[in-house]
Amino acid sequence: MASSTVFLSERSGPWSPRFGQFTPQIRAFLRNPAGVAGLSLLLLMLLTALIAPLLYPGDPLDMVARPLLRPGQDLRFPLGTDSLGRDVVAGLAHGARISLLIGFSAVSISLLIGTLIGTVAGYFGGWLDDLLVHLTELFQTLPTFLFVIVLVTIGKPSVMLITLSIGVASWPTIARLARAEFRSLRESDFVMAARSLGYSNSRIIFREILPNALPPIIVTTSVMVATAILNESALSFLGLGDPNVVSWGSMIGAGREMLRTAWYLTAFPGAMIVLAVLSLNLLGDALNDALNPRLRELS
Repeated sequence: MASSTVFLSERSGPWSPRFGQFTPQIRAFLRNPAGVAGLSLLLLMLLTALIAPLLYPGDPLDMVARPLLRPGQDLRFPLGTDSLGRDVVAGLAHGARISLLIGFSAVSISLLIGTLIGTVAGYFGGWLDDLLVHLTELFQTLPTFLFVIVLVTIGKPSVMLITLSIGVASWPTIARLARAEFRSLRESDFVMAARSLGYSNSRIIFREILPNALPPIIVTTSVMVATAILNESALSFLGLGDPNVVSWGSMIGAGREMLRTAWYLTAFPGAMIVLAVLSLNLLGDALNDALNPRLRELS
């Protein structure tokens, strides 16, 4: 019994409960300039989204100047105005709030559903595993974006409905990954030791296996946030976004008819989407390098 206790408390892994175990991963991440650049860019966007009401108070959908001011034509509106006289810079700042909010919130829903289903299927196996695998495959047969369009069309488009729709449609990726990790870890020595000590299934799942299964899930999550932002932008571009708020996608959709005469109306929000997706991809690659022990040893 004593030997099992010692072995269980001293198991190694990138997500050991002891904070000191994080140090090699943090150092590996900080040595990756692309990852640091991606994180810095993402934090800058998040900061802009948080302070947007302070920088540009009022409703960004209000008309504030003459329509179609070109960038640099009026110093009060450095990036110009759209066809309704709305400030493009204010729209970009407030649009970051909606686009990033939907992206992170939708992936949080996917993470909750997918991790729960993948955890149960991978740990218990048997008929329960078969049932949940078939459920996951059923959702995977549906085109994700088409499924999101159907869900949003059924109800009245709103930020909450769009977030729920993207989250519900995206969880199978997390579920399959969590299931694979649990199937590979459930027969590990530290899990056997936990069972020999009489730990409950819930404790083994959430305190023993799940922390060691998180690294690949976190890496995948960073990429899924980028996909969720793109899905929200595509919905807004098609006119299925929340009409009461401004997002990068809705700005592109509003300016697409004047692409030749007012290119900046689509170029600037499009550039923000590109930068957001790029920062998340760089962050995901860096996390993969830092949390994967084999890649860390080669670096």
